[in-house]
Amino acid sequence: MLDRCAHTAAVKAAALASGAHAVRIASAEEDAPTRARFAAAVARGDVATWRYDDDYARVASDPSTILPGARSIVCIAVAYPHGGARERPGRGRVSAYASSRDYHRRMHELLRAIAARIDALAAPDERTASPATRVVCDTAPLAERAFAARAGLGWIGKHTSLIVKDLGSAVFLGEIVTTLELEPDPPVRTSCGTCVRCVDACPTGALRGDATIDATRCISDLTQRRDAIPPAMRPLIGTWVWGCDLCNDACPPNRNAARADDSASAPLGDDVAAPALQALLQLRGRAFERVRETAMGWRGATVLRRNAAVALGNGLDRADVPALTDALSSDGSALVRGHAAWALGRIGSPRALAALRSARAAEADASVRAEVDAALEPIRTVEAFRTVAP
Repeated sequence: MLDRCAHTAAVKAAALASGAHAVRIASAEEDAPTRARFAAAVARGDVATWRYDDDYARVASDPSTILPGARSIVCIAVAYPHGGARERPGRGRVSAYASSRDYHRRMHELLRAIAARIDALAAPDERTASPATRVVCDTAPLAERAFAARAGLGWIGKHTSLIVKDLGSAVFLGEIVTTLELEPDPPVRTSCGTCVRCVDACPTGALRGDATIDATRCISDLTQRRDAIPPAMRPLIGTWVWGCDLCNDACPPNRNAARADDSASAPLGDDVAAPALQALLQLRGRAFERVRETAMGWRGATVLRRNAAVALGNGLDRADVPALTDALSSDGSALVRGHAAWALGRIGSPRALAALRSARAAEADASVRAEVDAALEPIRTVEAFRTVAP
């Protein structure tokens, strides 16, 4: 017991010294309630965008599947600056976490430093029998928020993010799963109570108010999916081109949290934190290299160009019609051309409609032609009504 307490204190001290803003310990036992909740989300179709299944729910709730012999999980949180993505004409909105250099790299360095301390504490026979640690930060199937809540790092809010005392939910999470036995912390008893500000702030109705989310309606997920964004969702996305901070910005613990003053999480520049939408619509080649440094680079330039087209359509500015017309006629991706067609139809100016009619005659891709037809349908309906009207 003495070794376990001493090891726990040493690990926590190493975590804080390495840069963690908060650290707690959870046991690595299988979490049956988490598995049941995850399986229920799969059954409802909440996570269909990511194609999770019951097998993923089983693995994510049992740390021993990613590290045999796991006994403990060191859960850490690092706060980042938030609340800067405001509406600006001609500019896209980027979630605060994605406007700086990719946090995964920084978190992995921090986690590896803590893991090295754990390795030094582990008994020789433990290191010989199996790896003493496994670092996790979006890199392995582990229910990170659930185990962080079990560890008492925070509680799961109605926006489904972990809320950490004094830090709020604008935090990066990371874990070290280890075979070393550490003293677990108790969960916190705090909850959101009757507050539903995040639920009210969500324009797509993705949040149900019971700490569950229909991720297929979440703006953050919609901007990250690789296929077409459902037409009904596009107007609700506004000018978000990567992620969404609306529920976090509405959350009272975030408003009262101490602001993170961290140069490593500072935005790379206005062109990344609030990109010009017409420039983003043309993103490719060398221009993409700067974006690749961030957490929004992993999906590639095509997804970001698609998102720019949707944001331009929601801007309803006729000055954007030439850029969208060019994307419709010359972008190499049918996904981007189709969303450009939608945007032109949403703007609906004579020049936009002319571009759609021209594209309908020249477009070879069936999915893009369908988008053009859908964009023109309201105009055809009006014209048909005028034809038969007395």
